[in-house]
Amino acid sequence: MVLSQVEIAVESARRLAEPAKPYFVLGFLTGHESTWLPEALQLLRDELPNIHVVVSSQVSPQLAVALSKGSIDAAFLRREEGTSDLAFRFLVKEPLEVFMPNDHRLAALDSIDPQDIANEIFLSVSGKALSGLGRPPALRIVIDAYLKHCRIHIKPSHEVDNLAGVMSLITSTRGVALLPTYAKNLLHSSVTSRPLKGEPPTIDLCIGYKKDNDSPVLQIFLSRLDELVARVSNKAR
Repeated sequence: MVLSQVEIAVESARRLAEPAKPYFVLGFLTGHESTWLPEALQLLRDELPNIHVVVSSQVSPQLAVALSKGSIDAAFLRREEGTSDLAFRFLVKEPLEVFMPNDHRLAALDSIDPQDIANEIFLSVSGKALSGLGRPPALRIVIDAYLKHCRIHIKPSHEVDNLAGVMSLITSTRGVALLPTYAKNLLHSSVTSRPLKGEPPTIDLCIGYKKDNDSPVLQIFLSRLDELVARVSNKAR
């Protein structure tokens, strides 16, 4: 059974009340559920058909905090800084693209030179103020480093801590944003994206877990990550 975010507190209580039944709390970076959740669940059920899975969708820094607190067993997230108690296993590299309104002038191009965004309203994920870790999110670090590498001096006109918020801002401000390609899973009907010219920046998607988590279910899950990546890759072809 897969439960929604609002039911996690109830399930935590049940987890204590029914310790004999295998529980596993799996976190997802919002937007990645459609890609990774079906295959992850199938993999777990192959090994443990009676396992009780609880799913939590959050932004990456929030997932890292939840892992540290022990409220999530494993999560699909970024390699966030300030998480020395966590271990990360690499899954895939995700390139960033330029997201913008459908009728934006840059949408007429097949690919976009990074210098073309220098004078646009620029939207970005928030810095450390909303991260929950006291440090900028990994995605913000990658975006800022890319702009610096391209010698583009631009500060975000607006910042937000989730992709749904970025999509709304793109629509309302007619601004542009650099986001990983998986953000297409959350595209508003009035928003589109284009690849960057040259070598695009990339960000890692990882499985994170607490180093001292000795859950047998976690160990089974980690032992089959290569198979999980292969399943998702084959499905995407």
